[in-house]
Amino acid sequence: MSKTDPAGALAHILGKHGERQADGINVALPCKVISFDRVTLTASVQPLLKLFGAEPAQIMSVPVTGQKVKFELDIGNGPQPFETVMRPALERGDTVYVVCADAEIKNALSGRVAVPDSVRRHSRMDAVIVGVLPCSL
Repeated sequence: MSKTDPAGALAHILGKHGERQADGINVALPCKVISFDRVTLTASVQPLLKLFGAEPAQIMSVPVTGQKVKFELDIGNGPQPFETVMRPALERGDTVYVVCADAEIKNALSGRVAVPDSVRRHSRMDAVIVGVLPCSL
């Protein structure tokens, strides 16, 4: 008759439970651009990390960040302030870095403090493209 170590069994069970919980948390991942809408500044992307048996599902309608730059330029009559907005110009096949927000972002995309409509946390449904990885520059 074999004896089971209760502490070892509990540690194993808790370890597996922790792994399953961690598998549901999305933080950031590299993705390939499948399509990009220049009007809405959203993209459909394919995650490039295969963590489980099946191919990872595409993430649709992912907002893409741009850049707002302020600078001074002296063109002969003293420094003059300039401001420019750089809109993303993604192409199919670009490799981008996608970040998953801590909570649902839909209501906050207006630029105002908002209460999320759901209790989602770290969901791919709340992903944002924050940049293009060096292999696509």
